[in-house]
Amino acid sequence: MRSEPPPLLPIFRSRHQAELLALLYLRPEQEFTLTDLAKRIGVPLTTLQREVGRLLQADLLAGRRVGRAHLIRAKTSGRYTRPLTELLTLTFGPHTLVEQEFAAVREVEAVGIFGSWASRYRGEPGPPPNDIDIMVIGRPSRADVYEAADRVERRLGVPVNPVILPRERWEEAADPLVEQIRSSPLVWVGEPSGEST
Repeated sequence: MRSEPPPLLPIFRSRHQAELLALLYLRPEQEFTLTDLAKRIGVPLTTLQREVGRLLQADLLAGRRVGRAHLIRAKTSGRYTRPLTELLTLTFGPHTLVEQEFAAVREVEAVGIFGSWASRYRGEPGPPPNDIDIMVIGRPSRADVYEAADRVERRLGVPVNPVILPRERWEEAADPLVEQIRSSPLVWVGEPSGEST
């Protein structure tokens, strides 16, 4: 299964390759099994094995065996580590950073990214995103949401615009903002490959 180069940054061979690298480089302390990586990225295991093989050969990933499991992680000591991590953070990292920074915000039911970043992430061509639009469903403290958004903004270097929607408003069909968000690409934070629902 071959995918096209990703509109977010078409220097990567495929979206799957970019998502694999982002998953590993933005969590450098974690190791993943091949099966877990395939599930998280949403590709067949054989596709993932080929991609991991290429990246191991390129010395961008490190692997080790524990019993029958093959554990993979980012190679954090290479000369490409810092610049590759920066590229991945800016392009494929927003949902990972949003997940990290919003994890401790109480009374959040769900978080999604919409707008231009979500459109590019979902494969729609267009100019690079200049900001990140975040939808927070639930009844969290406004101050906590804006503090988390500010932390993401500092890490990405682009404006982050949060919108808080109580569950009732998100489920209301006649709300213009909800209609706009639902009719556009939406990347749910914390879901495998940011799956739409």
